Amino acid sequence: MLIDIISIFPEIFTPLDVSIIKRAKEKKIVEIRIWNLRDFSKDKHRKVDDKAYGGGKGMVLKCQPIYDAVEMIKKTNKEGRVILTSPTGLLYNQQIAKKLSEEKGLIIICGHYEGVDERVKKICDYEISIGDYILTGGELPAMVIVDSVVRLLKGVLPEDAPTYDSFHNYIFDWPCYTRPENFRGMKVPEVLISGNHKEIEKWRRKMAIEMTKEKRPDLYEKYIKQGGKNGIEKN
Repeated sequence: MLIDIISIFPEIFTPLDVSIIKRAKEKKIVEIRIWNLRDFSKDKHRKVDDKAYGGGKGMVLKCQPIYDAVEMIKKTNKEGRVILTSPTGLLYNQQIAKKLSEEKGLIIICGHYEGVDERVKKICDYEISIGDYILTGGELPAMVIVDSVVRLLKGVLPEDAPTYDSFHNYIFDWPCYTRPENFRGMKVPEVLISGNHKEIEKWRRKMAIEMTKEKRPDLYEKYIKQGGKNGIEKN
């Protein structure tokens, strides 16, 4: 997969050079290119923002540099789906991440300041928000999207690993324990040290569903609607 990111702060993306994403890049499963929006400005001072029509505080990212950046990137990332990080976008979740991981390419525009000129949205396939709060810019949301998508690409993780993650089929992961068995009087559940793999799997599934029902009833309802059951089984 080819992922292009357009930002006015390209130096912020160092987290994409470590851990799982770094290994995915080394395996050539994904290529990530970071573009400085200022390089596409026609202003002699490389300005990419301006005051909003109608007045008000804050600056707005201009159409021209964004359109020019996307058009140039599309020459090599021809099938890249264009994403705008925006507080008014679709609330991001694991199902959207899965859908994006099936695309051949992504082009992410990092919003900033008071936002982008509304006309930029005409060239976007998706507007995405990672939560109901405001960040300084779209760089952190862009990295969240990239991280969640890349780990789903074939060959990045062991084949079935993502199916055990929280939010797969709307269910949390189960509680995890490691050594020692007894820490300050808090003991590992007996079933996990029993060696009975069938019972362990049953317990894990039961706990995952119960924890989701208790902490995120909204997700639990989605799980039930998509074919889950109240017990340990799923369709």
